[in-house]
Amino acid sequence: MKQRLYLILLCNFFFFCSVVAQNKMLNSPSRKLQLAEFAISNLYVDQVDENKLVESAIVKMLEQLDPHSTYSDPEEVKALNEPLQGNFDGIGIQFNMATDTLFVIQPVSGGPSEKVGILAGDRIIEVNDTVIAGVKMTTEDVMRRLRGKRGTEVTVKVMRRGVKELLPFTIKRDKIPVYSLDASYMVDKKIGYIRVNRFAATTGKEFADALHRLQKEGMRDLILDLQGNGGGYLNAAIELANQFLGKKELIVYTEGRRNPRAEFDAEGNGDFLNGRLVVLVDEFSASASEIVTGALQDWDRAIVVGRRTFGKGLVQRPIDLPDGSMIRLTVARYYTPSGRCIQKPYESIEQYNKDLIDRYNRGEMLSADSIHFPDSLKYKTMKLGRTVYGGGGIMPDYFVPVDTTMYTDYYLALRDKGAIVQMNLKLVDAYREEWLKEYKDFRHFNKNFEVTSAILEELRKLGETLGAKYDEKQYQIALPLIKAQMKALIARDLWDMSEYFQVINLMNNSMLKAVELLEKPGMNFPERK
Repeated sequence: MKQRLYLILLCNFFFFCSVVAQNKMLNSPSRKLQLAEFAISNLYVDQVDENKLVESAIVKMLEQLDPHSTYSDPEEVKALNEPLQGNFDGIGIQFNMATDTLFVIQPVSGGPSEKVGILAGDRIIEVNDTVIAGVKMTTEDVMRRLRGKRGTEVTVKVMRRGVKELLPFTIKRDKIPVYSLDASYMVDKKIGYIRVNRFAATTGKEFADALHRLQKEGMRDLILDLQGNGGGYLNAAIELANQFLGKKELIVYTEGRRNPRAEFDAEGNGDFLNGRLVVLVDEFSASASEIVTGALQDWDRAIVVGRRTFGKGLVQRPIDLPDGSMIRLTVARYYTPSGRCIQKPYESIEQYNKDLIDRYNRGEMLSADSIHFPDSLKYKTMKLGRTVYGGGGIMPDYFVPVDTTMYTDYYLALRDKGAIVQMNLKLVDAYREEWLKEYKDFRHFNKNFEVTSAILEELRKLGETLGAKYDEKQYQIALPLIKAQMKALIARDLWDMSEYFQVINLMNNSMLKAVELLEKPGMNFPERK
């Protein structure tokens, strides 16, 4: 009898629990949202686009969270993933759209276009019998016509200097590599330089290859340039930091409401554990860049030079949806080894988006004295006990202000109206073969090439035709920058991006400060044991 009563009570208990759970589910916010969508799609007076309704609802919900929880449709997902995956399907050219014409800067070495005979300086006039020159077609429209699935073919017609008729080429599309290193070169006999533009799937290998090559050339000290690097894959950041840190040294940890603390340590098997290291950052260095910089600063492994970084320290988890779209949902925060939270405050998205402008207005980009940190945001480095600062972003050890003195209105007009780029393309088109014969390699070019007064006069005239009104005083102020940019662009188009940065970095004050620190007698860097 007692056993039967017990079973009855137990059954009643489970029945009660199921009713409560069912009521809770029926009254849940998700059920409410589902019913609202069902009612609109089935009862509303006019026909509605259900997909658009749902997408709008998702976007609106994510807007209530933080600036980096986002929704991407299937096309956006594909476009976002390509640069980080390290390749895409296409024809393999570097190009520029000048005066509504696609100008081939360089075919990718070993790529589909090079294999069929496309040359630097060629102009692509037609793609699959569609004229793309002189028709005001956007760069995105042109890329959409040239890209396609690996193995498919595209027919182009090319205008080549010295050839009267258009030249036809049939190109079979293939995987095209996307590199995450912009440049690597020796600054002098012992200082190497590597610039990383994003943290992608191939970054670790690219960096290791560049590092080994520079070490063979005699590199003892390294400048790691992360200026303008907006981040990328966490694994790539960990792989890079591992090149510099000792075994079991913490690189970063993450923590969130539903995500317990997860730590990522260095393995101690990197290839640059002892050389002196300077890291360059600016206000556009974000996310994975800040993870690497924060770890190297906290362990007293590197001197950081530049300006306070962006302050993006939120961990997004990708949630794939059935139609190929994706939600990137913030699930945790990044913290440096000393405990600094990388993420800057985000009380409102409007204020968050204005943060860099506010920094300029406060004078932070021009003077370190305008930056003040409360004691609560002061932390100590792991080995030397140096003071570093939290509160969002990574504050450098040596502040370098933005130098806008040469950015006159006249220079900006030349740049923004396309005069400098168009002039460069015109020069490279006309003198490529002559310059390559005159300057056997980049070293001779860098030492002997000068942007002549004739070139500058032609640039001024081109600027006038494009609407850049000449101003003698502003021109003279900007002249060193104009000449450096012209020379750097020519070097890029004759050789590659490493040569571009070897020229333009002479105008980069953060780079010059890094070299000064490495060459300064008696300059103490954190020692490694």
